[in-house]
Amino acid sequence: MGTVGNTRGRRERLRAETTAEIKKVALGLMASGGPDAITLRAIAREMGMTANAIYGYFATRDDLVTTLIDKVYTSLADTVDAAWGAAPAQDPAVRIQAWARAFRNWALANPEGFRLIYGDPVPGYLPPEGGAAPDAAHRVCTGIAALAAAAWPHAEVDYSHSDFEWSDFDPGLLDKVRPAFPDLPPAGVALALRIWSHLHGLVSLEIYGHLRSQTLSPEKLFREELAQLIRSLGITSSS
Repeated sequence: MGTVGNTRGRRERLRAETTAEIKKVALGLMASGGPDAITLRAIAREMGMTANAIYGYFATRDDLVTTLIDKVYTSLADTVDAAWGAAPAQDPAVRIQAWARAFRNWALANPEGFRLIYGDPVPGYLPPEGGAAPDAAHRVCTGIAALAAAAWPHAEVDYSHSDFEWSDFDPGLLDKVRPAFPDLPPAGVALALRIWSHLHGLVSLEIYGHLRSQTLSPEKLFREELAQLIRSLGITSSS
């Protein structure tokens, strides 16, 4: 029994290691050749395997892409959730800055993953039946709403006059946000999207290399934009 158990354990470890390498190679191919480069045959060539062997791990290219999207979103969600949770709950400025910096740092460390979930679509990719986003994607979405909820007591005086209604938003978005933040009004949801556009915009420009010829200090630009965002929300930053 011991020998059988050890053999099974080795097989499971080998399979896990090979699966992890397939994911790594797929993201590497995307980095060098764009989303078109993610094919099971190309991955097999990179790994010195046969295409049939790869099919033993992922039945189709779309199965692999779905797994990659879930993996990337989970990594991002874990990172920003940890930063948010570690910041003092009574200081919204620090919490928002912590989330934003964690998001940028994660993107810089995982540019291929950022491009996969926020940039170039994989041509011909069909998500699983029903098109449900990974749970981790919902966590990121809820985290963005948490930024607005933390800011709303300070920002309400300047933003509550907007004429946004619930009908202005995608029902899927509201299904995630409203149960988590029942006191956040439509104007608060709109504020969450504004905050997201501030953070996502600069990070996207940086990841895609559009700031390289514009500034030698993208980190300083992001820091200043973040400070301005905090001021625009009526929050006094303690950092």
